Amino acid sequence: MTMHTKYSLAALLCSTMLAAPALAGGHIPADVTLAEDQTFTYRQLDEFSSVDPGVVEDVSGSEMVRDLFEGLMSQDADGNLVPGVATHFEANDDNTVYTFTLRDNAKWSNGDPVTAGDFVYAWQRAASPALASPYQWYIELMSIENGSAVIKGDKPLSDLGVKAINDTTLQVTLSAPLPYFPQMVTHGTTFPVHKATIEAHGSDWTKPGNIVSNGAYVLTEHLPNERSVRERNPMYWDDANTTIDKTVALVINDENVALTRFLAGELDRTEIPAGQFPRLKEEYPGVAISFPRLCNYYYTFNLSDSGPEVFKDVRVRKALALAVDRKIITENVLAGGQPQAYTFTPAAVAEFTPPETEMAKMAQAERDAMAKELLAEAGFGPNNPLQFDMIYNTSDGHKKIAVAMTQMWKQKLGVEATLANMEWKVFLETRGNQDFELARGAWCGDYNEASTFLDLLDSESGYNDGKFVNADVDGLLEQAKLSTDASSLYTQVEQIIAEEMPIIPIYHYAGVYMMDSDVGNWPVGNVEQNWYSKDLYKIAE
Repeated sequence: MTMHTKYSLAALLCSTMLAAPALAGGHIPADVTLAEDQTFTYRQLDEFSSVDPGVVEDVSGSEMVRDLFEGLMSQDADGNLVPGVATHFEANDDNTVYTFTLRDNAKWSNGDPVTAGDFVYAWQRAASPALASPYQWYIELMSIENGSAVIKGDKPLSDLGVKAINDTTLQVTLSAPLPYFPQMVTHGTTFPVHKATIEAHGSDWTKPGNIVSNGAYVLTEHLPNERSVRERNPMYWDDANTTIDKTVALVINDENVALTRFLAGELDRTEIPAGQFPRLKEEYPGVAISFPRLCNYYYTFNLSDSGPEVFKDVRVRKALALAVDRKIITENVLAGGQPQAYTFTPAAVAEFTPPETEMAKMAQAERDAMAKELLAEAGFGPNNPLQFDMIYNTSDGHKKIAVAMTQMWKQKLGVEATLANMEWKVFLETRGNQDFELARGAWCGDYNEASTFLDLLDSESGYNDGKFVNADVDGLLEQAKLSTDASSLYTQVEQIIAEEMPIIPIYHYAGVYMMDSDVGNWPVGNVEQNWYSKDLYKIAE
């Protein structure tokens, strides 16, 4: 049922990866007649966090960054690595030094050449204590030499293990072998930025009119919480093979309003509201689609010193996790083909099969009975109901799931959970500051390997918002970085998570969209859903 997308690690481990041809015009079939208007319009749930590659931390912002900027490597429609600014790379025998050769015709939107020095500046900036990027930890996760010390301010930026041999040669030195390192440079944090523009405009450098970017598009309009527009960059090295002229992102907070606007022809793509996929699939075959995605949906307990004392008791955490009937959520509330989750890592991750946990093997009635026992052991019952607050970011779908969970807990366990919704940026700040008790979480893989999920529960992770600390988890994840076969180590981490229950896994994502039939080459085979407007095209109707 779930289709896996696997990278060829054998190819990645070769000393040299041969350059692949560019995605010419999005692979437009010979029998396709292109529409005269090549504008792609889609819906965003919230205002994006940023379009600064060194700062962006959300899916919406990352979608824009992949259009505005281009990294060393990109992905094709099936998630395979293809050349970006780099035409190819070489690795030494133990995969601790990677050397990327950059194309000599890559340009910034102002006509300046893109050089290896631009990548050095961008990576040093992302690691710098001064920027304090929310994705600063990604540099450390990449195992770049001296990354940890630079981030902590113990070593200067110049000690970071990345250097420009010349304008078209970038050398990266790692502190440990990392066979999947090339996959990691498709992420926005590793994209180059234009130093002179940042120095000239400071925090305003990403505004239309100021921004200088090296991707297939430039940002021409941005009305916060309303719309943003990116248009073709004539300086882009492969502009001749780009078809979409303009991509428009409209912020529409209500899924049902977005659906109405899609059906009125105002949108080319929107998410299907929770519970409506079966009906829409019948009414709009081929337009209502669902496919696996490399994302999870969970709730995280605040286990920090500021968190409620009651959540320090593993019996309470387990009781709440056991009493959530995931089948009702996935089949009745969502109804979009999402798999139930009993592990943090989705089954769609390449070359990793999540272990079957004890909870997954139980019938829901057994889970409910165990939940009652555990909560009673922890001292809670009819005369002393468990009470706490839980937060989620504003969305009709998130609200339905949260309401369903609180009703399950109330009916089965007598738990009294108080709900609160927040606007996206406020929610991120609140959760990041541990100013919560139980909070919604979701994560889409930054690369196709289990560590992209499990590293979030490392005690030092910048996105360990619940502040879960487990020395065994930290140790296993460190071992995995040095292992040629880390699957068994990842399985052990998942088993610890199942025992300690620092999070409540709810489901793993599916891409559940209304997609206009005139949109060509949408990458349904890419479970990361890293899409690029330059690879799409609009078909004449």
